Amino acid sequence: MNQIKKVSLLILISLLFLSFCQPVIAGSGKININTAIKKELVTLKHVGDKISERIIEYRKDNPFQKPEDIMQVKGIGQKVFDANKDVIVVKDE
Repeated sequence: MNQIKKVSLLILISLLFLSFCQPVIAGSGKININTAIKKELVTLKHVGDKISERIIEYRKDNPFQKPEDIMQVKGIGQKVFDANKDVIVVKDE
C-alpha cells in the first residue's frame, strides 16, 4: 500500500511539472528575432552565444523588417537563414 502511495505521488508531481512546462514545449515554435532573449536565440540552428549576442546588438539600432534581414548580422548567411527560416518571425504571428 505504501508503495502505491509513493508511485501515485511521483506521478502527480510529474504531471504538475509537465503542466507548467507545457507552454514552453507546446509554444508556437516561432522565435521573434526582434524580441527573443539570448536563451531563445541560441536554440536556432547554427546560432551560439556569440551570434545571438550579435543579433541582439544589431536589432537595437536596426529592427528586423522581414526574417531575411537576419542575414545582415555578421556570421549569418544563407545557410543559417535556410536552416531557420521556418521558425523565425519578426512580429507575432
